[in-house]
Amino acid sequence: MRKITISLWAIVVLVSAAFLVLRTPDSNPAEMQTKYGGVDSKFADTVGGMSVHYRDQGCRDCPAVVLIHGSNSSLHTFEPLVRILEAKYRLISYDQPGHGLTGPHPLDDYSAQGMFEAIDTVVDATGIEKFAIAGHSMGGWIAWRYALEKPNYLSALVLISSSGAPPSPHSEKPRPYIGARIVRNPIGRFLAQHITPRYLVEQSLFDSISNDAQVTEKMVDRYWEILRLPGNRRAAGLLALVDREPEYGQQLSELSLPTLVLWGEEDLVVPLDNATTFSDLIPRSDLQVFKGVGHVAMEEVPDHTAAAIDKFLSKAQ
Repeated sequence: MRKITISLWAIVVLVSAAFLVLRTPDSNPAEMQTKYGGVDSKFADTVGGMSVHYRDQGCRDCPAVVLIHGSNSSLHTFEPLVRILEAKYRLISYDQPGHGLTGPHPLDDYSAQGMFEAIDTVVDATGIEKFAIAGHSMGGWIAWRYALEKPNYLSALVLISSSGAPPSPHSEKPRPYIGARIVRNPIGRFLAQHITPRYLVEQSLFDSISNDAQVTEKMVDRYWEILRLPGNRRAAGLLALVDREPEYGQQLSELSLPTLVLWGEEDLVVPLDNATTFSDLIPRSDLQVFKGVGHVAMEEVPDHTAAAIDKFLSKAQ
């Protein structure tokens, strides 16, 4: 019995030592604010005490577009689009709860309603009354859910590799990037809060972006460092457990907004047949597919993405 006890203690010590060695600390909030904030960064407080990081860029008197990023990302993913479209549009991007410089939701509410808090706060802060809304991946889910809830606020909807399409019997199974696969497992969720090696973030980007050459050191650092802001890794695990309320997908046919569905032909995270589902269900929708592009069109082909959005919004406004 004594030998067994000693062996168990030895295992505990070894596991604890390995945990301490492998542990990836949180990034420093002040340093991250300096590095990823900048002169365009602003913060708006929700009623519940969350401080939402946002940017209000572009032409002040032009049509407004609210940009919503996806899981484990930040508003920075839209900066290439902003640089191209800022002469013709007012572009409002923000970090969703549990992401970027916004950080975790005070009540851990990562449901659609909890995410709407951030949108409404930014809309109030900027004073816009009517706007188009564009969402990528999980942000696309938030965008079309918001469109169902508050259609009178919106002039148009843009879905970029959006999640949340009702499953089709013949749909291709998605291949989540490695980070998403990890947080779906209870042990993985716990470990991911403390152990987040840079190479896992890099591999997740390789899984998402079709052309490996576009995954730069600077891009990997940005995703990795912002993910490690205090509370964001825990939020990623909680977000993976959120009920996406698939029944709302059956209401997509009720959307009357002009809608643009943009997709990468080589998207393995949210496969192309989801684009067809959105296009078929939403009455006033246009579908455009980019060849040789993966899951992150606005970073992979910002020129093509911006041109498609501009052409669509010019007709929809």
